[in-house]
Amino acid sequence: MKNVIDLQGVYWKRGDSVLLNDVSWTVKPKEHWALLGLNGSGKTTLLNIINGYIWPTRGSVSVLGHRFGEVDLRDLRKSIGWVSSSLQEKLYGNDKTQYVVISGKYASIGLYERLSTEDLERAEALMDTLGCRHLWDREFRMCSQGEKQKLLIARALMADPQILILDEPCNGLDLFSRERLLDSIDKLTMQEQTPTLIYVTHHTEEILPVFSHTLLLRQGEVVRSGATEQIMEAETLSDFFNAPVAVEKHQDRVYVRVVNTRA
Repeated sequence: MKNVIDLQGVYWKRGDSVLLNDVSWTVKPKEHWALLGLNGSGKTTLLNIINGYIWPTRGSVSVLGHRFGEVDLRDLRKSIGWVSSSLQEKLYGNDKTQYVVISGKYASIGLYERLSTEDLERAEALMDTLGCRHLWDREFRMCSQGEKQKLLIARALMADPQILILDEPCNGLDLFSRERLLDSIDKLTMQEQTPTLIYVTHHTEEILPVFSHTLLLRQGEVVRSGATEQIMEAETLSDFFNAPVAVEKHQDRVYVRVVNTRA
């Protein structure tokens, strides 16, 4: 497989509004990417195209070496895990955590299959990797927001996806919950069979060193993409945010501060 994701000249219009404008993006094997954009930048639209839920108005899309128009998208989606906080609302709150995790293998809300020893062992191993093994047998609704996000990531991994999209996983978390979740994601990338990760956010400080590449998306257009260390610089980010910002780096993570230009 040459590229994991390959978008070339992708446009998407809704009515008279252009939500994606000439987007080109290539993700190669063994690359983990961050997708950085403010609210309304087109991130969700882009993810919907990658998953085949919407079709580009113009341009070409290939995912996992399969060109759209030449592949059954229902089969392709089985190889893509998409973790979004909106999924929490659809799950059954009184389900045990391990059942929520195992249901990811069957892409179902609720578990209707007979539990196998293999499934239970796989769920236990994933929950251990993500630091939430202690939640075993707890009802899903009794877990914190950060714990639920870890469980959703474990759920997505049950299907052994080749791509794992983490869609603003730290949204709504406090500082300490955020750091615990990021630590779990960092540990996940150390596993031998880790899928290609796409981390979607509007906070630069959430971009861990493991995300070696970053795409900057603004108002449906790619401002820049490439090596994270080259993009996370004050000049580039000031241009991206359309405002002067200062960059501070701590433990290879970038924190942005707005520069007060008033006299």
